[in-house]
Amino acid sequence: MGARGKLKIFLGYAAGVGKTYQMLTEAQELTLQGVDVVVGWFEPHGRKETIARTAGLEFIPRKVYGHRGASFEDMDTAAVIARHPRVAVVDEFAHTNVPGSGQPKRWQDVKEILDAGIDVLTSLNIQHIESLNDQVWHVTGIRVRETVPDWVVQEADEVVMVDVTPRALLHRLERGVIYSPEKARRAIEHFFTESNLTALRELALRQTAHQLEERREELRVPEPVWPRESNRPENILIWLTPHPSTAMLIRRGRRVADYLNSPCTALFVARDAAMTELSAEDRAAIERHLNFCRNLRIAPEAIESREPAKAVAAWAREHRISQIFVTRDAPEALKLVHLARDMQVTIVSERVRHAGTESWKAGLKSGAN
Repeated sequence: MGARGKLKIFLGYAAGVGKTYQMLTEAQELTLQGVDVVVGWFEPHGRKETIARTAGLEFIPRKVYGHRGASFEDMDTAAVIARHPRVAVVDEFAHTNVPGSGQPKRWQDVKEILDAGIDVLTSLNIQHIESLNDQVWHVTGIRVRETVPDWVVQEADEVVMVDVTPRALLHRLERGVIYSPEKARRAIEHFFTESNLTALRELALRQTAHQLEERREELRVPEPVWPRESNRPENILIWLTPHPSTAMLIRRGRRVADYLNSPCTALFVARDAAMTELSAEDRAAIERHLNFCRNLRIAPEAIESREPAKAVAAWAREHRISQIFVTRDAPEALKLVHLARDMQVTIVSERVRHAGTESWKAGLKSGAN
């Protein structure tokens, strides 16, 4: 089997910063150098300057899929792999695929292309990184539904941040470069406020800086053996419950673990293996949370006990956990604090936003570049 392809992500903080434009500019430069480049997927969004950047590039024809009596176009991943270029351009990394098209997410299609030994250039907005989902919602009032697991972004060979100031981006919006006049007006009134854009830009800058620091760490001498208990490495544990806020807790724990470069485990405590104490709805919630953990590469564990807090504290102590994350809605959260005094227990509450953005949420496609 040949070497895996390399992934380069063009990262931005909002639609219109120029991610796709820069990605296509690089594709053109590679083509001029004699590199075999094809476009697997490109979403023009009616932006003339960006469309002009595709001139002369080879496009892999889109594949048409039927779904619920309608026809939809999506990337033909098999055709990209069969063509086997040196580099494939794949726009909108976080896109959700048409049902029946193979993989549910485009980042999974990209993984197949990389596994075939093809390099990929792709584009992504900061709000689509899974662990930032809650922060983005708190800042903007919009719950982004299309996300990419953090580990996928972390495995990229290169991440390039495409940056413009919020004022310059708003000027582009006002000139009609990004959206049609009506959509631009709604965007300025809701998502594209200067405060929103400034906050999202800060998130993108921090994310890029964090990944740069990780790259530097990889070049350093391996960590020394920890001689004393007080100096042991961080080890994160997330206590899972059926409550909806657990999804937020999982993202928070994953984010902290990534910043600390620490192992992360999720633990669920049931009274018995059949989870007889839970309703069918709660059992389904736990299964969703466990699958979510697996998707974020958090090791899921399940144990049985009639004293959940005591069991969590004992398990954490046995496995040398340094930090435990628990949602405020866990029935024995405060009890755990008293039982795990030798560890840091963080009780996380879900932030609440005021209503008033629902109509805009429904009208905004979160995957726009």
